[in-house]
Amino acid sequence: MLTPADVTALFLTLKLALVTTVILLVLGTPLAWWLARSRWRFKFLLEALIALPLVLPPTVLGFYLLLTLGPRGIVGNMMQAIGGEALAFTFTGLVVGSVIYSLPFVVQPLQDTFHNIGKRPLEVAATLRASPLDRFSTVVLPLAKGGFVTASMLGFAHTLGEFGVVLMLGGNIPGETQVLSIAIYSHVESLEYTQAHLLSAGLLLLSFVMMLTVYGLRARARVTHL
Repeated sequence: MLTPADVTALFLTLKLALVTTVILLVLGTPLAWWLARSRWRFKFLLEALIALPLVLPPTVLGFYLLLTLGPRGIVGNMMQAIGGEALAFTFTGLVVGSVIYSLPFVVQPLQDTFHNIGKRPLEVAATLRASPLDRFSTVVLPLAKGGFVTASMLGFAHTLGEFGVVLMLGGNIPGETQVLSIAIYSHVESLEYTQAHLLSAGLLLLSFVMMLTVYGLRARARVTHL
């Protein structure tokens, strides 16, 4: 059975994944749209920066975020100067770290989806005097529905499994920053393998179901286009 601390870690993890995914969709959609449509010759620099978390060790990213968001960091100092608190070792800090760490898992699928839509549907809508906002909301969004589902699933699932970033940036504070990955690590350190197995199996099953959904939708989309 799950302990009260494990249940708290579960809900904290789901909350973190949900908040992170929503923020990523809000920020990542216009960014992916610009990357898919822009002809700026140096946009590859931004693409490389966005993709950096794919290859950067999570502990490295977490370390520099800790320095930035901590009491002596640039952001931490700014927060304290306006009467707030440093973001390190807080849930808000975890959200910031998760958004940065999971950014490519949302932006890249959306960028590919927007690129594959092409210009023709937008040109047709333009001939009907649809405004840019109308073209995006009535043409692009319906055609990109599968891409949004994929991006949401990948962003959510990736956030669920974060360890290095959340450990470096948030530590292991029960009820505040102790997510499931940290709780599993704590159980293993205490030789509580039954609890660790229960939490790990749950994450494994959830992650598999989400990936199954993503690849199922891709397979269905390929069959539809044939």
